[in-house]
Amino acid sequence: MKSLKFKIIDIIYIVMMILPIAFAIVLQVLTKPVSEGISISGARIFFTIPMPIQDFIVSESQVNSALVIVSILFLCLYLTHGLKERIELKRQHFAELIVEKADGLVKDNMGEYFKGYSPFIIAIMALSAFSSLLSLFGLFAPTSDINIVGGWAILVFFLITYYKLKCGPLYYLKGFTEPVALLAPINFISEFATPVSMAFRHYGNVLSGSVISVLLGTALGGLSSMVLKWLPGFLADIPLFQIGIPAVLSIYFDVFSGLLQAFIFAMLTMMYVSGGFPIDEYNRRRLKKAQKALNNK
Repeated sequence: MKSLKFKIIDIIYIVMMILPIAFAIVLQVLTKPVSEGISISGARIFFTIPMPIQDFIVSESQVNSALVIVSILFLCLYLTHGLKERIELKRQHFAELIVEKADGLVKDNMGEYFKGYSPFIIAIMALSAFSSLLSLFGLFAPTSDINIVGGWAILVFFLITYYKLKCGPLYYLKGFTEPVALLAPINFISEFATPVSMAFRHYGNVLSGSVISVLLGTALGGLSSMVLKWLPGFLADIPLFQIGIPAVLSIYFDVFSGLLQAFIFAMLTMMYVSGGFPIDEYNRRRLKKAQKALNNK
C-alpha cells in the first residue's frame, strides 16, 4: 500500500515531467510572431550574451534541449522511485526492462569491456528521441539544429580519439599509415569526417521530415480549397484534406523517423567508439607490463 508521502512525490515527478514541455509551448505562443502561409525557419534566437571572442547565442533549440533534459531527469526519478529487491510496482518492470535491453545492446555491439557505457548510450537515445518528438507539440525540435547534433557528434569524436590513444600516441599515428603510407591523407580526412557525417545524417533526416510535413500540410490545405470551392458559405473553407492525413504522415516523419535516427546515432556511437579501440593490442601491452612488473619484484 502506497503511503501519502509516496503518492505526493509521484505526483511531483509527473508534474515536473510535463511542466518543461508546457513551458516550451507557452514560451512559443508568447514569443513566436504570427505568420501566414508556409513558414519554415531555423531556431529563433531569444537573446545574445556579449563575449570577448564570439557572442554567446541562446536560441530556441538550446532552451528546448534543456527542457527535454529536465523532463527526462524527472522521468528517470519517477521510474526509479520506490525500487525494491522484490518488485512491487509495475513501473519497476519497465525500468528493469530498459536497463536489461540497454546492457544487452551495449554488450552485443561493444563487448564486455564497454559494459559501463549503457547509461551513456541510453541517455543519447532518450535525448535524441524526445528532442525529435517535440515536433508533435508544434515545437522546434533541437535535432533540427546542426549545432545541437554537432555537439553530440563532437563529444563522440572525443571518446573515439580517447580510446584510440589508449595504446599511446605513436600507435595512434601509425594507424593513419595503414594499410599503406600513401593513404595517410585520406585516413586523416576520414578521421574528422566521422563526426561530420554523424551530425549531418541525424540533422538532415529530422529536418527533412519536418520540412516535408509542413509542405504536405500546406498542399493538402490548397487541395481542400480547390476541391470544395464550389460549395456555398463556410463549407468552402473547411480544410477537409487536412483532417487526419497530416496526423498519419506525422507518424512516420515525426515519430518513426525521429526514433529511428535516435537508434542509428546510438548504434554509430557504439560502433565507432568500440571499433576505434585496439583492444587486442591494449590487452597485449597490459599483459607485457604486468609481466615486467612481476619480474622486477
